[in-house]
Amino acid sequence: MSEHEAPVLASVRNRVGHLTLNRPAGLNALTLPMVRLLHRHLWAWELDPDIVAVVIRGAGEKAFCAGGDIRMLYESHAAGDNQHELFLEEEYALDEYLHGYAKPVLALMDGFVLGGGMGLAQSASLRVITERTRMGMPEVGIGFFPDVGGSYFLPRLPGELGVYLGVTGHHVRAADALYAGLADYCLPSERLAELDRALDSLNWSYAPRENLHQLLAGLATERIPGSELKAYRQVIDEIFSLPNLQEIRTALQSDSRPDVQDWAEETIRLLNKNSPLAMAVTLELLRCGRRLNLADCFDLELHLDRQWFDKGDLMEGIRALIIDKDKNPRWNPPNLEELQDEQVKAFFAGFHTRRTSAIAAERPVTQ
Repeated sequence: MSEHEAPVLASVRNRVGHLTLNRPAGLNALTLPMVRLLHRHLWAWELDPDIVAVVIRGAGEKAFCAGGDIRMLYESHAAGDNQHELFLEEEYALDEYLHGYAKPVLALMDGFVLGGGMGLAQSASLRVITERTRMGMPEVGIGFFPDVGGSYFLPRLPGELGVYLGVTGHHVRAADALYAGLADYCLPSERLAELDRALDSLNWSYAPRENLHQLLAGLATERIPGSELKAYRQVIDEIFSLPNLQEIRTALQSDSRPDVQDWAEETIRLLNKNSPLAMAVTLELLRCGRRLNLADCFDLELHLDRQWFDKGDLMEGIRALIIDKDKNPRWNPPNLEELQDEQVKAFFAGFHTRRTSAIAAERPVTQ
């Protein structure tokens, strides 16, 4: 394999380590070798006193990273091997490591940023998007739940925005990403090359993080008008704070405000399309995650992972959307009306945090 064919490209220029996810034909979806390469370079650069910052980006113009290699997850579990388990464990370990990285990490996101891409991006200390960015946690649409730290960063968004995004799987554009706090700056795509030139010539001081902020403040913007999330923030906070999915859907169906109806109808469409079990577990997961620290959130996601391939809807979701492509997943149960509280609660049973305190088994389930 030549240097340019490697799944992760690594270089150092002007004391900055540059990492490029290099699977543009696959929208830079993460594989286990990519996770290991990223971890190896990041670890070496953290120890290198000559490296002052790291930039992570995706090859091509279509995606920073559109998630993990979900076909591999399906094939690994179907074959009875452990590659899917290793991938998730090591991916989460990489994301957790990045959250506490000792040097500033700039995630430069052009195009799709979904699932596993969000795990990388939201663990970076500086998150830069372009007007082409489309960002989201769409896992419920394939019968999964927001992982890669989603149980930590989604419920910490303002109000109920994170619950709304996690339960519906809705993608957001640049204005919404800035408004929700999923990005720090928006840089016009035609200025990406200019940013690279500026990084290559930057005179680093004793405060590299401040150097980067000053550079981006001169090139990019922190707010863009036209945020849909801002326009619907009040109704999102009202409805997605309700106790369970049944009440959420009922509230959407009964909302007669003219300025809300189109949004409510689209939200109902998403709820009716997604896996009922995945949405219910997501709602519980995000509400648990609000009161857990980062490490415990990753542990809880792994706790769910270890059960989900056999008891959840992920295998069926991948079959319908990726393997057979019939786009007709047979969710179990097929609708919210048939979902039992006990089915959701069972996934959380037996989980203990790293502080050895258990999530209360009798806490009301947010189905």
